[in-house]
Amino acid sequence: MKPDKNTLFPVFFKLERLHSLIVGGGDVGLEKLTALLSNAPEANITLVGKHISNEIKQYAKTYSGVTLQEKPFSTSDLDQIDLVIVATDSPEINHKIYSLAKEKGLLVNVADTPHICDFYLGSIVQKGNLKIAISTNGRSPTMAKRMREVLTDTLPDEMESVLQNLRSIRDSLKGDFAYKVKKLNEITSVIVAENEEKTSI
Repeated sequence: MKPDKNTLFPVFFKLERLHSLIVGGGDVGLEKLTALLSNAPEANITLVGKHISNEIKQYAKTYSGVTLQEKPFSTSDLDQIDLVIVATDSPEINHKIYSLAKEKGLLVNVADTPHICDFYLGSIVQKGNLKIAISTNGRSPTMAKRMREVLTDTLPDEMESVLQNLRSIRDSLKGDFAYKVKKLNEITSVIVAENEEKTSI
């Protein structure tokens, strides 16, 4: 028997080019909204909820791309939508919305229901323009959180300067693609070496 394997394919969405729908105005809806906006402040998001918490209303005020609709969900809410995140407190309603969204060919994430999710919102590590997404295939959000903490502590805050310098070096290098890759590998090998020294102490 083959060992279990994470077959998810990592993708980074440009949320400002998409229209995302969050259904649910409670704590989980706030969690999902925060996750999207903390990564893409210019994201175009509609949040629908029969009751929308004051926390969501206050948080959304600072983001021009967020539209709140305090009303029950209706099928028409799926019109002109690219991604759907379902986060109500009713499993029955969540499944119904999932089915309706799939009929329209939409990608759907249903909170706390991994087996019917088309995608997951993973833990994120960010240092400037370096962004790393962590997935446990829906098995353990706690482990993903711990890995995020480890990587956040391990990666230096100067990574943005490193990225900018590497881009300048890449642009100045002469030669074909293979040569440039070789030189950049030589330059960046010091990062791995320094990290190995830290972990061995």
